[in-house]
Amino acid sequence: MEEFEVELVGKIGSMALICKQDNDIDYNIFRRLSVQFKPGMIWVSSGATEIGRLDYMKRNRGMELTGDIEKIKADYAAQGQSILMETYRRFIPHEYSVRQVLVEHQHFNSPEKREHIRNILLRATQQRAIPIVNYNDPVSSDENRKLELDTLRSNGGDEVVECIDNDETAAVIAELVNARLLLIMTGVDGIFRDPSDPKTLVHEVAGSDPEELESEIKKLQACCNGSSRKGAGGARAKLEYIIPVAKNGTTVIIGNARYTIDDLVSGKVPQTRIGIR
Repeated sequence: MEEFEVELVGKIGSMALICKQDNDIDYNIFRRLSVQFKPGMIWVSSGATEIGRLDYMKRNRGMELTGDIEKIKADYAAQGQSILMETYRRFIPHEYSVRQVLVEHQHFNSPEKREHIRNILLRATQQRAIPIVNYNDPVSSDENRKLELDTLRSNGGDEVVECIDNDETAAVIAELVNARLLLIMTGVDGIFRDPSDPKTLVHEVAGSDPEELESEIKKLQACCNGSSRKGAGGARAKLEYIIPVAKNGTTVIIGNARYTIDDLVSGKVPQTRIGIR
């Protein structure tokens, strides 16, 4: 296990950034997160597509785009990216720079591109800058991505990074920069053995070595079914993505976006914490 080079890689999902009652951005969530950002943190943020959709509707009398779903997602994401970054910039302490880093799956499947992304992120932490990372949805399509991934696998790629969602992106980045902590913020308090029973929250998953930890994570995966919304991977996928980085020594925290980063990191609030003892 290498020495930790970054304190924290954090990730928040799209729906945690939206106020459902108002059908708008939840500015309270953005403020609560952003005021705690500091150098040594890398933030992976979903939300561009949903924010772009809401913004389009505001400007078009509530109408949504119609037609090919992949083209619609690209158009919404292109509209939402600047709003997402503008909202983070509004609340992040002004003494820190903010840098947008848009990534795609090929950046993590090429040694040269991986190293380039790694160096961009590490330089930011040294230059008092907060990187905000997101998958570059406006220029990507599922069809092209599948073709490219199939080609990588046919050429002998055993561990191909797909970047299907930002849970995977965050886990890959946390491993890439040797982060001490990986914080995944969701709309629930963590991983439940029975999602319908709040008393079954799993507070800790631990192992004395990487192999035992992986075994314990696999056992928990057997309890996880379904996801919060169409297109989301759900708890089972989250656990699968974090196995390599957790085995590498990073502590993984899965918790609710209604809490502060500090409270989640310190363990003051309900959460699922995963790592080697």
